[in-house]
Amino acid sequence: MDYFKGTEDYVISKELRDNVNVSIALGRPLIVKGEPGTGKTLLAHAIAKGLEKKFHIWNIKSTTKAQDGLYLYDTVQRLNDARFGDHDVADIKQYIKLGKLGEAFNADEQVVLLIDEIDKADIEFPNDLLNELDEMSFYIPETKETIKAKTRPIVIITSNSEKELPDPFLRRCVFHYIEFPEQQLMEEIVHVHFPDIEKKLLREALKKFYWIREFDMLRKKPSTSELIDWLQALVIGGIPAKTIENEIPFLGTLLKKKEDIEVVEKSGKSHYAYNSSMRTRDVY
Repeated sequence: MDYFKGTEDYVISKELRDNVNVSIALGRPLIVKGEPGTGKTLLAHAIAKGLEKKFHIWNIKSTTKAQDGLYLYDTVQRLNDARFGDHDVADIKQYIKLGKLGEAFNADEQVVLLIDEIDKADIEFPNDLLNELDEMSFYIPETKETIKAKTRPIVIITSNSEKELPDPFLRRCVFHYIEFPEQQLMEEIVHVHFPDIEKKLLREALKKFYWIREFDMLRKKPSTSELIDWLQALVIGGIPAKTIENEIPFLGTLLKKKEDIEVVEKSGKSHYAYNSSMRTRDVY
């Protein structure tokens, strides 16, 4: 069995690594939940890279149907060909195109399939895939053909918890919730992206980042990906660590809601005023 150990550019916890390998061993999909920006989608890319597997991604939208992932029958093209008479329209197979799930099943070797943001689709969407994911096969009535996986793909399913997934679907999966990284793990993640970042700058930036995340009234707390963007902006802008002690440059890189920025800016003024008065008191 292939064993996933992680990759040099994706920092993974022991619990998540174990759940990835359990899902591979059992041949069951792994459902990954967590805050946006915690690396759910990147996990699937890392598994494909770490195990040297081909990667397939099925991006789910609100209009996506389970059938889309299996196959599509292009009836419009067949009608056009029949009208102009330049194709043998009796061969229906030429009008069948496999979807992302169908491609993964039909691959000659094991692949990694990411079903990304499954909770965006209709509530019945997961149930419509129960048999296919269980049996790793599906039937095409137009061609009287069964597509069966030659080797079970490694299936990673991400969810942002916009909708609850049905229990029958959950029973057929391994589950993992990615907790937001503690500061020590976050430092490891940052060093993957910025191996030479100044220690004091990183320390002050993380202090401010986690201070912002403590505000319960924020409509959207800054994520790991936004922290990486902010640090890059600080480095490119040549912002010294001392500046971050007294202000938060490029706040719009971390927060994306006007109300959230106002909350942090207002609290920040009070916070800095308090610290300034305490430093003045210490002098006297």
